[in-house]
Amino acid sequence: MPPEGKSDMERIGIFKELGYISIGDKYTPFIYRPFNDSAYKNKQMLPGGVKSKSALQTGYFDTEFKRIFEREALTDPVRIARQYKIQQAKKNIGKAFLPSNGEKKTCGMGSYYGTIGGPIQAMSTLQIPRKPNKSAGKNFYTNPPKKGSYGYPDITLSKMVSYSSDPYDRAKEMLKREIMSHKSMLKGGAFRLNLHPNECFDSNPYKFDKPLPPPKKTDGKKHFMVPFKPSSPSKKNGGMKAGTFDSYPSYSAEPYGTKKTKSSMTNKEGKIFHPSPGPKSTPVKSIISLNANKAVNATNYNQIPSVMAY
Repeated sequence: MPPEGKSDMERIGIFKELGYISIGDKYTPFIYRPFNDSAYKNKQMLPGGVKSKSALQTGYFDTEFKRIFEREALTDPVRIARQYKIQQAKKNIGKAFLPSNGEKKTCGMGSYYGTIGGPIQAMSTLQIPRKPNKSAGKNFYTNPPKKGSYGYPDITLSKMVSYSSDPYDRAKEMLKREIMSHKSMLKGGAFRLNLHPNECFDSNPYKFDKPLPPPKKTDGKKHFMVPFKPSSPSKKNGGMKAGTFDSYPSYSAEPYGTKKTKSSMTNKEGKIFHPSPGPKSTPVKSIISLNANKAVNATNYNQIPSVMAY
């Protein structure tokens, strides 16, 4: 622990802070350090502007367009077909076959001029005798439709329906007539059983209609045993000897003296022991800044492409 100030445990939470590797030079802030001196000294490389892509060779490394196959053979399908025809013609033994006379052309549709067989009877143009055509006759005539609307008589094809009266109590009278005709066909009255509803199918065997006899009087008195009851309820042991048979034993002095123990909170010198404080947080860099330093640093900043393409 240093003579002045806090210890490393209290400052940053570690036992001892590691020493810094240096040669004793003084620290200069980042803003005063020279960065990339060669960027603004001597002559610089000035590249040309970006060239747009076109049908010319402008913008490409090569000045001329190079073919994949420099001297490939040209195939002409018409020339190959003619050569094959000449080779097949050389295989003929004699001259080409020529008919004795040229073909004859027809002079119209249905003409058999120039054919080998001549006209065919089944396909001749002569008319077959048929029966005289008989007309089917005229259609039947009807009267023109009558004009009118719903509710006008004599408009439909059928005749007008004649009026028939319908009494109001017609259904009731028909039912009454059917009941009268049904009763006239009965010979006697309705069939009825000589039974009446009962609670059970058979007579109740437990039912007693006779009066009960008078109760018998007994003069003798019966003696009932009284249950045993304790003089007082049992006592609960509420932290003392209240519920026991014997009373609490009398106090007896300790023959030997008690040995005083030293407190565990003091050390050999008698001072109070203070435990060391718990772990403390150490200064940690942000993850965003660490990733940025790993991705872009002083050695590769000029090799990383910019976000904008122009």
